[in-house]
Amino acid sequence: MDSERYSRQTGLPEIGPQGQAKISRARVLIVGVGGLGSPISLYLAGAGVGHIGLVDDDVVSPSNLHRQVLYTTAETGQSKAAQAARRLTALNPEVEVTALAVRLTKENAEEIVSNYDIVVDGCDNYATRYVIDDVCRRLGKPYVYGAVCGFEGQASVFHATPSSPGYRNLYPTPPPPPASKALVGMTPGVVGSILAHETLKLICGYGPTLDGRLWTINLLTMESFTLAL
Repeated sequence: MDSERYSRQTGLPEIGPQGQAKISRARVLIVGVGGLGSPISLYLAGAGVGHIGLVDDDVVSPSNLHRQVLYTTAETGQSKAAQAARRLTALNPEVEVTALAVRLTKENAEEIVSNYDIVVDGCDNYATRYVIDDVCRRLGKPYVYGAVCGFEGQASVFHATPSSPGYRNLYPTPPPPPASKALVGMTPGVVGSILAHETLKLICGYGPTLDGRLWTINLLTMESFTLAL
């Protein structure tokens, strides 16, 4: 392990060399490597998470590029999972990255998620979030949740303990779809960074995390609230 690479974070007493050793052994699955998945994966790879799995069946399109900072114009039309894996490996060769160019479904979720310690939500649809929530509940895996729309975002941590609430506690039934998919690229940048840090807190054991709480932010007004679930 390259001690110089991680020296700025191991200098924090909350992490230190012991925390870095935990980070290097951690296995994190990121579902969706788009607007949220880009900062999540970049910061976790930079932090030295030992194994990162990337699940995404989509390809890079021009409309992605204002917010999905993993990709370049030259990669348009190529697999997001494959291109993201190359980018993360270039950032930190010490990190093992597995690219899964598939959609997470009820049929494959348990097989995929069982190989990881933590699942982080970088997806953009309710159906996949319910799949993540159900499989994490069954397997006892923490689920780091985030969502964005326009200038607004939210984040939480589900299933950190057997008694922790889950996504179905927040949304027992699917909410109505947003009227528009419009958003500024900074919204997933901010929320994705929060999700990456919540993941690091779970790995190293410092906190408190957002377990049992919902954090929200409005970048237009710069108002932020944390609500108990």
